[in-house]
Amino acid sequence: MGARTVVTAAFALGATAVLFAATRAPYRVDGPLKEPDLFADGVVSTGAFETHPAFTPDGKTLYFVRSTPQFTDWKIYVSRWSDGRWTTPEMAPFSGRDRDADPYVTADGRQLFFISDRPVDGKPKEDTDIWVMSRSKGGWGEPRHLGPPVNSDGNEWLPRPAANGTLYFGSDRPGGLGKTDLYRSRRTASGYGPAENLGPAVNSEADEYEPCIAPDESFLVFMADGRPDAVGGGDLYIASRNGDSWTPPRNLGPAINRPGLDIAPYLSPDGRYFFFASARRDPAIPKGQRPDISRNGLGDIYQIDLDVLLGR
Repeated sequence: MGARTVVTAAFALGATAVLFAATRAPYRVDGPLKEPDLFADGVVSTGAFETHPAFTPDGKTLYFVRSTPQFTDWKIYVSRWSDGRWTTPEMAPFSGRDRDADPYVTADGRQLFFISDRPVDGKPKEDTDIWVMSRSKGGWGEPRHLGPPVNSDGNEWLPRPAANGTLYFGSDRPGGLGKTDLYRSRRTASGYGPAENLGPAVNSEADEYEPCIAPDESFLVFMADGRPDAVGGGDLYIASRNGDSWTPPRNLGPAINRPGLDIAPYLSPDGRYFFFASARRDPAIPKGQRPDISRNGLGDIYQIDLDVLLGR
């Protein structure tokens, strides 16, 4: 059993992941990937504002977000691996009318979570809530609003379920330690239990927005804004599980975090890679110019070996 297989097994993704681990996902690269590498340059990462990648378990379908340059409107797009390449992205059938973002496909491929400000019970929404779709032989079903206690009168961000069904997410609901905090809601027989603030070991007076939980809940990568050790306008951090709490979060440093925005933490289905989005730019490209190419200071999607983050 090779080291990579051990990592995949340690993720405890279940029988579905073990099956797909035996095949080569199209995002796999030959050799180690110790520095962030631009993903699907010119097709997915194009010079528009691309963030929040999410693969199906076999790695052959990618959902992601395209935003306006001002990051004020978001839509979910989809690209598929076909004939050895990623297809030209198209807007996902369930997106396009409202602001939709933060997609995530579960390890068994049966559910897709996302956030949206679409109306609920015919009533308009100004905040973003968490929605979910279930998959059948005919494709994705209608989006279903999760309702309380997961959703609140505030914004909810980046839903990420652990293998046991516990749902992690960000929210600016009242009662947090900062304007926005990280929460979790445990899966129950009837839905989800009360939203639990992850507490001062993770949350602070700054804003913690996006939690990316390991399937076995052994570590947490999250995006925060305004912490004292921040490198840029939004940074990525990692914390390890310590009993019922967490180790002090560690800033992922200049290899991951740059002066611009670094967001959208994501673990690949096979447990090999860490994906994220970054507004870093090529110094040769004047700021605000060349909107037709990547690394122009808007969002692009990057990947790196997960081992780098875990210190392996």
